[in-house]
Amino acid sequence: MMDLKIGKQTFLVCGASAGFGHAVAERLLEEGANIIAVARREEKLTELESAFPEQVKTIVGDLTDKEVINQLEALFSSHKLQGAFINAGGPPAMSAMETSMEQWDEAFQSVMRWKIDLSLRLARYFSSENYGRILFLESQSVKQPIPSLVLSNSFRAGVVGFAKTLSLEVAKKGVTVNVLAPGSHETPAIKRVIDKRIEESGKDFEEVKKNMESAIPVGRMGNAEELSSLAVWLLSPLSGYVTGQTISHDGGNIKGIFG
Repeated sequence: MMDLKIGKQTFLVCGASAGFGHAVAERLLEEGANIIAVARREEKLTELESAFPEQVKTIVGDLTDKEVINQLEALFSSHKLQGAFINAGGPPAMSAMETSMEQWDEAFQSVMRWKIDLSLRLARYFSSENYGRILFLESQSVKQPIPSLVLSNSFRAGVVGFAKTLSLEVAKKGVTVNVLAPGSHETPAIKRVIDKRIEESGKDFEEVKKNMESAIPVGRMGNAEELSSLAVWLLSPLSGYVTGQTISHDGGNIKGIFG
């Protein structure tokens, strides 16, 4: 078994109640790390805390709320944070021509703005400590736009531009900044994509899902546990020479040569 050297280290995990966030939280805990778990669903966080009572601190709240980010910042120093997994759900599935400006404003808040606010605070703290790991969870859409996901396509790409720029500014401080770009996975987030394709095609759930899987070179969707192993390595001290990267986890779906 590989020793990731994260035992007793503390990590912030955003969106820890379900999907990728929950899988990353569990993998960190299984490796002996401590976590600050943030999500809106208190009952799911309570379950996580009950399973790992000595390793979990929870914050219940919406990450778009500045007061929640203020609470997190207050915990950085007292818990000697070593890394952060920045993750939350995506905006509604829509084509460009279906959107209103109000929906663009809402998507900026939910997909991009809070991540910049939180990661700047993290970067300042980590730089003062001369060590840190910042890992964003975005989407394969940053490399290959997905039809009817214009809000996600646009703002997630903006997060990648921000992350790359930030990575260059903090690299000499021992701080890495990377992005994971997952394709289709068996998580709750895939439902909105499938529902939109059902609406557009008139096909049923199983047919739409089967068509999506057949288009993936490996012939299936991924699972959150597979991604979590890569995420935890990127959050560990072993990944110190990897920064400014957007790494796909997509079953070979991205067609470009640098996919």
